[in-house]
Amino acid sequence: MSEKENTQSQKPNSFRPLTVSFVLAFITLLMGGLVSDFLVCAPHAVYAGTLVEKDTNVANARRPANTEKLEYWLKNMVWYHRFTNEEIKAATGLTKKEIISALKKFNIRQGNRPKRAEDAPLLVMPYPGGRHPRIGFLDGEIEPQRETKFSVFTPWEPSSYSYVVVDVPEAIWSNLGLTYLAHTHIDTIWAKQGIDLPKLEWNRRADGTLDIERKLPNGIAFGMHVKPTKEAVRMELWLKNGTDKKLSDLRVQNCVMTKMAAGFEQQTNDNKVLTNPYVACRSSNSKRWIITAWENCNNPWANDKCPCFHSDPKFPDLEPGQTYRLHGWLSFYEGTDIKAEFKRIEATGWRKK
Repeated sequence: MSEKENTQSQKPNSFRPLTVSFVLAFITLLMGGLVSDFLVCAPHAVYAGTLVEKDTNVANARRPANTEKLEYWLKNMVWYHRFTNEEIKAATGLTKKEIISALKKFNIRQGNRPKRAEDAPLLVMPYPGGRHPRIGFLDGEIEPQRETKFSVFTPWEPSSYSYVVVDVPEAIWSNLGLTYLAHTHIDTIWAKQGIDLPKLEWNRRADGTLDIERKLPNGIAFGMHVKPTKEAVRMELWLKNGTDKKLSDLRVQNCVMTKMAAGFEQQTNDNKVLTNPYVACRSSNSKRWIITAWENCNNPWANDKCPCFHSDPKFPDLEPGQTYRLHGWLSFYEGTDIKAEFKRIEATGWRKK
């Protein structure tokens, strides 16, 4: 722009105060919004895409029932999952004003998260919802329910807030059809009847374990127990036939999603090793691995769009009143000989523990 053009484009002096005031007011308003958005923290940088839409959808939110639960979930979301205020809103349905007030009341901020002991087991926490655990294939997981999902934080950089989301069970199939689904996609036998299942929450035990149990309208019941150790996360999934007829074709989908795991978020299956029962995902630097396995594995597979990987088990046929338990494993490995690591894990006898 030439000096002459610049001079001609300027407004008369009488308009300058109003213009400047308007600009300053706009900047102040904008910065105020930004400051309030980032009083918690910026989004975790593992996944570079959009974590939450501008107009936050709170349709799947779960408002904490009391002060104690509010404090727990805020610590869970801020200290560990590094949620923004918008993500907290999506998870809880709280307004931004309520969120800021509660964070101040409980003195919850990134800088005062308690330090974990060096000999502590792997960190496992209920997944709070509010941030979709997938990158892609979102139309295949609408309104994911958090009562089947837990986060396992990677051990390599404790301050990196890097984690996988484990969804167990994501789905249960039987001779009756799709008997349970932990999100909305294909209609379950209950959705076809217009029956909504109640929302549940994980039981959090003092020793760091998690457990949950659900009973379906026809009497089928299932539950999950999660036990973190320093070496691995041990899992147990049980199912009881509470009907008056034999159940068969009891296939289960158990999912490990890597969107928020640093170095594992690539949308590809080239970094997966699929064996039975061990399924592993390799990091982008080829030096780190996430491994899962389930007893009675029926289908080891992976989805590059999510991205996720599975060691999906199958229950035996169950007579009325019969209960069966399956054991699962999740661990982290740093090295290049993944087959040797599979052998080492096999030698632990994890199926019987």
